[in-house]
Amino acid sequence: MTFQETAVETELLELSDLGPRVVAIGGGHGLAQVLEAAQGYAGTLTAIVTVADDGGSSGRLTSSLDIPPPGDIRKCLLALSPRPSVPRELFAYRFEESDVAGHSLGNLMLAALTELLEGDFEAAIRIASSLLGTVGRVVPVARQSLHLQAVVEGRLVDGQAAITKTRGAISELRLVPEDEKANPEALEAIASADQILVGPGSLFTSVLPALVVPGMSEALNHAPGRIVCILNLVTQDGETLGMSCVDHIAALRRIGGL
Repeated sequence: MTFQETAVETELLELSDLGPRVVAIGGGHGLAQVLEAAQGYAGTLTAIVTVADDGGSSGRLTSSLDIPPPGDIRKCLLALSPRPSVPRELFAYRFEESDVAGHSLGNLMLAALTELLEGDFEAAIRIASSLLGTVGRVVPVARQSLHLQAVVEGRLVDGQAAITKTRGAISELRLVPEDEKANPEALEAIASADQILVGPGSLFTSVLPALVVPGMSEALNHAPGRIVCILNLVTQDGETLGMSCVDHIAALRRIGGL
């Protein structure tokens, strides 16, 4: 059996068949924390992860290797790997010096697996899940990297990292390419879920970028499961400063289509 065949046939360890089928959507630390909490009651658990991150280690790897950003994927894989292990320690390790300073080894391993599998990022995720012994699935919301743009106070701000640092009301989010459709595996997970968790996390640069991918809002609006929106404890300077709870929900409806 070839390495690629092994990747394709890798099966993930399920939590149990007794609890609800739970899907969590977003990115960053917020999604990782939700995944850790949901393990306490979910029967099966799927993370649908944004692919619009262009900062830090992810941004460097995305631009140089033409792969989806691995950072948020790595966080979710670690959140779904509750048992201590050497692979888990390796995936969490971050270099602090030399030309690899700032890179997480987990990001580099996902990049290496993608190259070994001839560009199949999703197969790389499945191999990583097998190595880590995850108790759920991690699914990128789209099959290629997406570039995020926002209209802030009437002007266009380019890039996820730049948006996080720009103060002002955000009226619109755009993805480039705009016609890249949602990952079919993500849509299938939503269609079969009993519960769909949206957030918490950076509203305009983690949560909404996953919702505005073509096909996502339609899938959510037709989903049989209950949608639960989890808001942040505090507002975020540069994105949601001054926004109330009602404002957050309004943005999820207006921009995210919920």
